[in-house]
Amino acid sequence: MLASASVAVGLVVLGLKYWAAHITGSVALLSDALESIVNVVAALAALVAVSLAARPANDIMPYGYHKAEYISAVIEGAFILVAALLIFHQAWQGFFDPQPIDTPFMGILINIVATVLNGAWCFILIRTGRAMRSPAIEADGIHLMTDVISSVGVVVGLLLVVWTGWNQLDAIIAALVGINVLWSGSVLMFKSVGGLMDVAVPTDELAQIRETIQNSADGALEAHDVRTRQAGQMTFIDFHLVVPGEMSVDEAHAICDRIEAALKIERPGSAITIHVEPEHKAKHSGVLVL
Repeated sequence: MLASASVAVGLVVLGLKYWAAHITGSVALLSDALESIVNVVAALAALVAVSLAARPANDIMPYGYHKAEYISAVIEGAFILVAALLIFHQAWQGFFDPQPIDTPFMGILINIVATVLNGAWCFILIRTGRAMRSPAIEADGIHLMTDVISSVGVVVGLLLVVWTGWNQLDAIIAALVGINVLWSGSVLMFKSVGGLMDVAVPTDELAQIRETIQNSADGALEAHDVRTRQAGQMTFIDFHLVVPGEMSVDEAHAICDRIEAALKIERPGSAITIHVEPEHKAKHSGVLVL
């Protein structure tokens, strides 16, 4: 639903920004419109990724399709970098062949309308993406936030162009937009690659997981080698659980069930693997239950 709406919002914003660039002839407004083209492409990529990530695990993909969202975010970052290069090209031409800006205030007004729409939508995407732990939706929102910041800079810059009459400033503003786009694309790609490389949960979340294991493992002796990795909305948790040597399989299994239930309350949808070991395997480190 959100990914589909992002495509629609992106098309509306693109139309408004291209209209503003067309009636003014501003290179800065054109650069803003070029970034919006990337927004539409990125929203389409996110739509495909979210749909794919929702598929259940099967024999071919036994761990599910969750990493599809990270692939989408990497693709989005690549398109952002391409947009930055196109913007730099337009800025270069505009700097050495500056053109007067026609009907600047009408163009600025149209751009402001598009920016307000973009700002409201990016707030919804970032908040919802973080709540759902969806990298594709959050990445789309963060990208739109950079677009909003760029658009605000473009509006301020065009007002300065009108006030000073220095038309080359229009191209300089476009180049600054390109730098902002280039930076946001680089950060997004770096974050997404981390997800593809099985990055662990943040330190504070890992501490909470360890505490949950400790509080729900009565009867066990120790839990060690606790490891986590994230794949979109899924969190994978695995560790070794040391139990007394005389404990029956049924008793050990009951402890594992209790731990899994507690972890899944804390992190719904997580996949948990517990390797049960006898007490002589204890490392006397990690999570000490007793």
